Amino acid sequence: MTISYNWLHDYLPVTIEPERLSKLLTSVGLEVESLEKYESLKGGLQGLVIAEVLAAEKHPNADKLTVTKVNIGSGDPLQIVCGAPNVAAGQKVVVATVGTTIYPKKGDPLTMKIAKIRGVESYGMICAEDEIGLSDDHAGILVLPADVKVGTPAAEYFKPYTDYIYEIGLTPNRMDAMSHRGVARDVCAYLSYHDNQDLKVKALPVGDFKTENTSVPITVTIENTNACQRYSGVSIANVTVKESPQWLQDKLRAIGQRPINNIVDITNFILHETGQPLHAFDADKITGKKVLVKNLPEGTPFITLDEKERKVNAEDLMICNGNSEPMCFAGVFGGQHSGVTASTKNIFLESAWFNPVDIRKTSFRHGLRTDAATRFEKNVDISNTVNVMERAALLIKELGGGSIASEVIDVYPNPAKQPQVQLKYAFLTKLSGKSYPAAAVKKILVALGFTIEKESAEEILVSAPFSKPDIHLPADIVEEIMRIDGLDNVEIPQAITISPSVETDRNKHIYREKTANYLVGLGFNEIFTNSITNAAYFDEQELSTAVKLLNNLSADHNIMRPSMLQTGLEAIAHNLNRKNNDLRFFEFGKTYSTSGPGKYSEHEHVCLYITGQVTEDAWKGKGTTADIFYGKGIVARILQLTGISRASFAPRAEGGNLVNALQVTINKDVVAELGVVTSQELKRFDIKQPVFYADLDFELLLKYISATSIKAKELPRQLPVRRDLAMVVPKSLPFADVESTVKKVKLDKLQSIQLFDIFESEKLGADKKSLAVSFTFLDEEKTPTDKDIDGMMNKIMNALETNLQAEIRK
Repeated sequence: MTISYNWLHDYLPVTIEPERLSKLLTSVGLEVESLEKYESLKGGLQGLVIAEVLAAEKHPNADKLTVTKVNIGSGDPLQIVCGAPNVAAGQKVVVATVGTTIYPKKGDPLTMKIAKIRGVESYGMICAEDEIGLSDDHAGILVLPADVKVGTPAAEYFKPYTDYIYEIGLTPNRMDAMSHRGVARDVCAYLSYHDNQDLKVKALPVGDFKTENTSVPITVTIENTNACQRYSGVSIANVTVKESPQWLQDKLRAIGQRPINNIVDITNFILHETGQPLHAFDADKITGKKVLVKNLPEGTPFITLDEKERKVNAEDLMICNGNSEPMCFAGVFGGQHSGVTASTKNIFLESAWFNPVDIRKTSFRHGLRTDAATRFEKNVDISNTVNVMERAALLIKELGGGSIASEVIDVYPNPAKQPQVQLKYAFLTKLSGKSYPAAAVKKILVALGFTIEKESAEEILVSAPFSKPDIHLPADIVEEIMRIDGLDNVEIPQAITISPSVETDRNKHIYREKTANYLVGLGFNEIFTNSITNAAYFDEQELSTAVKLLNNLSADHNIMRPSMLQTGLEAIAHNLNRKNNDLRFFEFGKTYSTSGPGKYSEHEHVCLYITGQVTEDAWKGKGTTADIFYGKGIVARILQLTGISRASFAPRAEGGNLVNALQVTINKDVVAELGVVTSQELKRFDIKQPVFYADLDFELLLKYISATSIKAKELPRQLPVRRDLAMVVPKSLPFADVESTVKKVKLDKLQSIQLFDIFESEKLGADKKSLAVSFTFLDEEKTPTDKDIDGMMNKIMNALETNLQAEIRK
């Protein structure tokens, strides 16, 4: 939220220094994130002075230069060399003296120094408009009226607008502070309480409002009274649409708003003054002189102010004309064919209350994030629509002429009631940690606009003002009291009583850290991606169980991720676009799903994302590129780190977002999936190189880790024995089948199985391959004899020949 110091003081009965105001705002919960000086002209024309050209003679060494004598109102006349074609004696001009810094419209700032130009010394500069930031005009020097007093500071003559601008970090519930008057209300309450004064925000100047004629009558009908509970309007006839006066442009520019014309600028001014959005229609374009607040059929075309055609959703609340044609997305964005233009003469001014939920949905649905929608979706003051509208109508009369040309329309079928909240003083003390006297509580609440309905020694009953729609609970009242008292005034107790924490899920943290350390040691980087992602990444089947957001902050972040692949690919794409082509990422995170209303679940994973080279090119040779085997080895090592030795790798059925995929199972539970991401999925993220992905079910792994006991034992005294075996098998036979077949033989002395060569040749036969496998045996009690080893190898060969029809090469 951007607040102007000058603008804020239009509503304050006292003046506060900028630095004190900054501390005050932060103290009441409106945290000032930055405070900067604003100047409509950079540098504020400081050091520039109005001068008179006493003489102007041709430069002796240059045809296009003039040597002038200039009176600046003090000291001796200055000699200044000027290159402008229009300089002449007797002119009143703006001079930058030596030491003055000027800020041109274009280019860098320039500090004046004594200069020698073609052999003639120059003591300053006679300025053109663009050279001091007044405009883009560089046709010649700026010549002022003859009656301007010599020696007058340029800042005093031109009066550039200066201000202090506060950036306030508002919490989402503080819609009451989304305006200058709302902030002023908090400032007055703070000063009233702490300085023992009775300060109130200056009232809106609407006392002179009156209907002058009824030449532009408009009727209003609300068909959806839930989405629009109050609609106020008034007509202003014979206005002139033109440029806004300088004071209004200065106020808007200071807070980052671009002036457009007097009518639009007034609605923006009122928005930032009161927090109430307004909309001005061209009354002559309202067919039938009727305004209908209603919903339209799904798909109704509507051209908005940005000249784009949008399809209306059946849930969008629309402002329509008498023919039920859309004129505006209610509270969000206007239409092209009903807005104010340079030729507009008659205006219908809207001031309404729209349901925050409806506005938020429409705003995000169509990607229209406007200042008006931001206010409406946080709830506005339903009691203030008429006052604000009358204030705006009077400003339009003042700045655009015309007359009030209708009675005030105020359709308010079910007037809202102020919420009442009961606060017990004991609860206030318990929650705040401070004991407040009843008189102090009353003073603060009354200063904030609350009405005291009933009070006793133990409690107080108050009605909350409509300007604070977030007030519903006793805790809300406690927050208001603590804010105005000052959040930094909460007493610090002498002792704090706490219960000692009990460590739970120790395995989870141990193995998470162990896994992370291992991966970092391999050169991986840990990433943290957003758990909220884009529904467009997923198909209908995946979305059927996805958790959809009701109040998503953008159209691209509207569901909780059902898979971690897509958010990881976003990180991959971001890096590839910045020429980081060799990437190894890992992430601990959660996926989310639902099986029905109120039935939600989340699941924890650790995922790997690998692309590019895993070793760099060097003088010894080229680097190696990541592939499925590199990824499989890392997954296998992660399982070993956690003490799991019973996992088996097997090809996974085709489908999904992976090709050449494997799945890892323990007791028929799939604990991991890994493979290469499909080209279709990579194309979605504009990734043009292969990406390996592995998804380990961390929760399921923890279950097996907890059931696994790790035992320590002495190193064996005997040496292992290795035997190699070559066999011919079908090309389609995976090595995992060889491993499982050998394990089923159940040889206690067999320590490991390792594939070390694959050979393919036509000599082996069609669709055949040769696998060379090493077997390592270890007997911890004695050195095995050749007979012992041969016996075990014979069992292995028999099993391979019987179960896999392998041909043993001898």
